[in-house]
Order: sequence, then C-alpha cells, then structure tokens
Amino acid sequence: MSDQQPPTPTDQPCCQLKRRTFLTRVSVILGAIIGFMIALPGIGYVLAPIFRKPKHKWRTVGKLDDFKVGGFVLVQYEDPSPVIWAGVTAKAGAWIRRASETEFIAFSINCRHLGCPVRWVDDPKLFMCPCHGGVYYEDGTVAAGPPPEPLYKLNVRIREGLVEIETEPTPLTLTTLT
Repeated sequence: MSDQQPPTPTDQPCCQLKRRTFLTRVSVILGAIIGFMIALPGIGYVLAPIFRKPKHKWRTVGKLDDFKVGGFVLVQYEDPSPVIWAGVTAKAGAWIRRASETEFIAFSINCRHLGCPVRWVDDPKLFMCPCHGGVYYEDGTVAAGPPPEPLYKLNVRIREGLVEIETEPTPLTLTTLT
C-alpha cells in the first residue's frame, strides 16, 4: 500500500481551468500587442496632420513690371505641400492686385464656400464664384451668396525686382456640409 493518493477528480478541473485561463489571457494580451503594432502606422498617418504645422514658402510669381497699377493678375504656383501623386492638383492660384507702386494685395483663388476657383470680372469689379453664386468685392469681402467669410489673403513682398507671395496649403472652407 502506498501513501500516495491519486488526485481526486475535483483537483484536476481546477488545474485545467487555471492553465486554460492563463493561456487565454496570454493570447488576448499578445493579440492586443500585435493589433496595436499593426494599427500604429495608420493612427500616426491620421493624427499627424493635427500636429504638423502647415508649410509656408515664398514663391516668385513674376517681375515687378508684369503687374500694372490697379489691375488684378491671375498667377499660378505650386502648392507648398504637394504629395508626389498630386499631379496637376498641386497647382494653386492667386489673384494679385498692384494697389500702388509699392503695395500689392493677393487673394487665394478659392472661394471660401466650397473652394471653387473665383474669377475676376473687371467691369463690376467683383470676384465671382461660378459654383454657387458667391460674390466678393475687390477687397475680398463678401458681397453676396453663401461664402461665410472673405477671400483668403496672402502675404506679398517685392524682392530684387520680383514679386513673391507667401504660399501655404489651400485654406479649407469653413462651410459645414449637411
């Protein structure tokens, strides 16, 4: 007769349950770590624009003599933050007015309603948006239509006989889509 007693049936389910619980918890923790590692680049891609400051860059848009006093001139430039695959969409535009011999005013070409390009109509001296009828005065303020605020104003400087504008990514519209 030996002194060892075989394990009672009530001891074994208890030990199996602990091992099963342990393995389940290890699997859940490893799955969570792997899932986090897979999702981390996507989360970074989505959240990075929130923390990244927009790029500002001075772009030459023409010689000083190309701009006559009193008139608006449409200029094109490359968006300062284009992506490689942007193609033609990396081009942006601005309306530049030479107010005096040394003073320039520049407006982004995009309407503040939904971003459509506005055009200058010389006779009534208004900017017109063809998409939804937005109208702006020559100082960029809203004259009529749905735009919630004036045209976006860009900084202009003259450097070595060249006119430069401080570009930044196309400003987003403030209109809430419903």
